[in-house]
Amino acid sequence: MNGVSLHKKLEENAGLLIFGILFVSAIGGLVQVLPSLFQESLQTPGTLTRVYNAVELTGRDIYIREGCHVCHTQQIRPLVAEVERYGPYSRASEFVYDRPFLWGSKRTGPDLHRIGGKYTDLWHELHLLDPRSVVPESIMPAYPWLTTRMATETGNIQRKMKALAMLGHPYSEAEIEAAPARLEGVTEMQALIVYLQMLGTTLSPEDAAMDMSMAEGH
Repeated sequence: MNGVSLHKKLEENAGLLIFGILFVSAIGGLVQVLPSLFQESLQTPGTLTRVYNAVELTGRDIYIREGCHVCHTQQIRPLVAEVERYGPYSRASEFVYDRPFLWGSKRTGPDLHRIGGKYTDLWHELHLLDPRSVVPESIMPAYPWLTTRMATETGNIQRKMKALAMLGHPYSEAEIEAAPARLEGVTEMQALIVYLQMLGTTLSPEDAAMDMSMAEGH
């Protein structure tokens, strides 16, 4: 009877019911999140994983600002169909220096995690200026203003790098000091393309070969 009475009270009291739902959800969230905070493999960079340089970091900020992550994921799942289409699946070690993560969950456009080196800089520029000139069926909008804005206008690069250094990104004082000079004369279009061209290029050749042989042998 006590159980029935308690259940009835929960149903009749909206505030108590909401509290109960939040309490149970919080427990479920902690069970999922806490183990990952102490799992070393999720915090250890791969052999080729590195921090973004000043131009790449600025390009990444432009990528976020323009909402590219809304339509494109950066997370190739360990499934044969995904590996065959996009390339080697994504490893946690590749995202150690990503803040925020841009894994995404919706693919209006293709996954971009292995886009680096797949196309030329000119292809990317044409695609961003007029997507349908290179992909006729594309529904992606054009971004012509990126050619007229300079990368130096995209926030304070030294502040960004200093903040990331405080979070554990191994930027040296020399790299931070030289950052503004690296952005001089660089347009937002060029910075974004530099970022796109490095996506997925920090995976070790051994891991890449293993994934592709898995897909071929399926």
